[in-house]
Amino acid sequence: MKPIQVLIDEALLAELDADDEVQREGRSAVLREVVRDYLKRRRRQAIARKYREAYADGQGLGDEFEGWEKQGEWPPE
Repeated sequence: MKPIQVLIDEALLAELDADDEVQREGRSAVLREVVRDYLKRRRRQAIARKYREAYADGQGLGDEFEGWEKQGEWPPE
């Protein structure tokens, strides 16, 4: 791990330090978890944005894949 320096408002830091999980696990552990959650949310947002952009014109997958849905069959049960 690499140590970093982060500036944080004193009131926010006091609120963070008062949290049970922070007291139990430590600031660094909680902040690492927060950063992971943030990055995961950003990845999901980027994927959702790409889907919206890809399908925004209403063309779906376009002519290249037209009719592909008729090619597959469900296996018999």
